[in-house]
Amino acid sequence: LPILFPQQTGLYEYKIFGGLADCPPKLCADVYMDLDFRKQWDQYVKELYEKTYDGEKVIYWEVKYPFPLSNRDYVYIRECREMDVDGRKIWVVLAQSVSVPQCPEKPGIIRVKSYKQSLAIESDGKTGSKVYMYYFDNPGGMIPLWLVNWAAKSGVPAFLKDIQKACLNYSKRT
Repeated sequence: LPILFPQQTGLYEYKIFGGLADCPPKLCADVYMDLDFRKQWDQYVKELYEKTYDGEKVIYWEVKYPFPLSNRDYVYIRECREMDVDGRKIWVVLAQSVSVPQCPEKPGIIRVKSYKQSLAIESDGKTGSKVYMYYFDNPGGMIPLWLVNWAAKSGVPAFLKDIQKACLNYSKRT
């Protein structure tokens, strides 16, 4: 993606195709968009909230990193749309980091300045969902690239398992 990220980072960009059994697409989208619920099921959330700055909804998210690494935080915008494509309902979520002067960097926390995610969810034709995700972030700091890539390689599939479990718990709540 030379246009989006002109610098050569050496970091992987992830494209994931998968299925979430017994999680209908609307439920998946609802769980993904529910920040308060995410605080309950995502063990890596330290702080997470949405605020409006200059008429735009912005999300602040601080992620716990294991010792001895510093936590990271994200400031980003996102949008979810339900689309009808040739009679198929597809939920699309787009997220991208932004710079907001009212949300300055905090001491001891490294700001992730390059973050982009696209998510598409549709029915698998049964009781579950087909999911496509594109994901990139540059966590910054002095983490060796091999460790960043290894963590993302294992963390993204673990995230899909976590969100599947969260969907099953979410349906019990509502």
